[in-house]
Amino acid sequence: MNINNVVVRILAERILNKGLNPLKNRPFELDDVTNTQYRKAVEDYIIIESEIVEGVEPTV
Repeated sequence: MNINNVVVRILAERILNKGLNPLKNRPFELDDVTNTQYRKAVEDYIIIESEIVEGVEPTV
């Protein structure tokens, strides 16, 4: 499966900014990402963008 980086960025930004999950009408949470490949990509994006860990490459 190819992962769409634009989708990963949008999901991660919604999670980080407490954006609305339109399907559940509440803030978007990481648990809302049910596809394991996308969830891993979103987790990696959040780690990199939040600068929690420096010098780590994503495993996408």
